[in-house]
Amino acid sequence: MAVKRDYYEVLGVGKQASPDELKRAFRKIAMESHPDRNPDDAMAHTRFKEASESSTPFSGADSAAVGAASAPTEATTFAST
Repeated sequence: MAVKRDYYEVLGVGKQASPDELKRAFRKIAMESHPDRNPDDAMAHTRFKEASESSTPFSGADSAAVGAASAPTEATTFAST
């Protein structure tokens, strides 16, 4: 089994990176190494997969924030009568 690299290292950012910096770093790597742009480059395909895997945990934080923001509040919940 291959040793996994640190997600921040894969994306080339520091551990204090903001969500926007993480997103920007992933998009840059994705654009440079996307398999459609580099059909004959196995290393580019590997970099793309690694970056995609690295961005997954960070994208969950955004969805959790969206879910929490759209959750019903006391003012919008219905009381049973």
